[in-house]
Amino acid sequence: MARKQGPWKQNFWYTVLRYYVDACTRFSYRSLRVEGLENIPSDGAVIIAPNHSNTLMDALVVLGSRKCRTVFGARADIFENPTVASILRFLRILPMVRRRDGIRKVLRNYETIDQVVDVLDNGVPFCMFAEGRHRAMHSLLPINKGIFRIAKMAHEALGDKKDVFIVPTGLDYGDYFLFRTWSRLRYGKAINVSEFIRKNADLSEQELFAGLRARLVGGISSRIVCLPDDENYSLNWEAFQQRFAALNGNTYRDAGLPRKRSTRLALAVLTALPFAVSAVLTAPMWGVAEWLCHKKIKDRAFRNTARFAMKLLGNILIGIPLAVVFFVNLSWYFALAALLYFFASYSIFYDWLNLIRR
Repeated sequence: MARKQGPWKQNFWYTVLRYYVDACTRFSYRSLRVEGLENIPSDGAVIIAPNHSNTLMDALVVLGSRKCRTVFGARADIFENPTVASILRFLRILPMVRRRDGIRKVLRNYETIDQVVDVLDNGVPFCMFAEGRHRAMHSLLPINKGIFRIAKMAHEALGDKKDVFIVPTGLDYGDYFLFRTWSRLRYGKAINVSEFIRKNADLSEQELFAGLRARLVGGISSRIVCLPDDENYSLNWEAFQQRFAALNGNTYRDAGLPRKRSTRLALAVLTALPFAVSAVLTAPMWGVAEWLCHKKIKDRAFRNTARFAMKLLGNILIGIPLAVVFFVNLSWYFALAALLYFFASYSIFYDWLNLIRR
């Protein structure tokens, strides 16, 4: 396949932006842990398949977990605006059509699949959220067959050149709706799709997909807190949190913070001054973010995406004027220290709120 065009291609501006985005992603969490990188094949066509619980933050955590390039799939309807579509393609995101979008649009998926195969052939992983939509719950939605169809077509296109793998990936968060909690990403043992197809050549496509689906569901669910999706979900989640607190001396959300509330409150008192300075410096950022979260955004799962966006934009829009003020009025080392403090202030603000939160 030609290597002159495609979403896998290196781009200078994308690379520069990538470093900044990864840094903003890392500082969106108090702790961000990545496990199982050794499970990602280095010599195959790799499809990363995470659960989808926290909107854009899921993709950002996956992207930041490895230094290499990754191409993503997203709902095709967000590509309808040409300007938005251009931005998404620049960000290495391809449109994935769902059956509910209509047969005419579904036919366009073949063009996307060709692009995905090109991506895989050029050694770049493709990440697809196989549930098809997000849901802020500790459970899995039904896995759509689209990911298996793509894997099968990639296997057929690549032949003996390289095997196609699906890597079950689990994403967990301390809280889906609060900023600066913790995140954990676990890569599971890769499913060799090519080998599975070769060993089960007598099975129908439906049977092949059923076998792959069972492996993928097992691979993801074993790497997250995965509760039965039934009428007892809320009770089961409450029971899990109680067991976690009994074993760890802290709530699931607050893992990593001081265990005693009195200690957290004392720490909050000691850091009240830096919190106040941080709150003033970043007031336009968190003010707009919280207004969006509580007044405009209907789906609570998008709240941390909004807060991340304000951090991403605010660091630049406010940071540049502040840098001018600091370097004009202060010695360069004081100016640099003040600017670095500003960049940390948005995180400090939310960390302090987490200290006093019950």
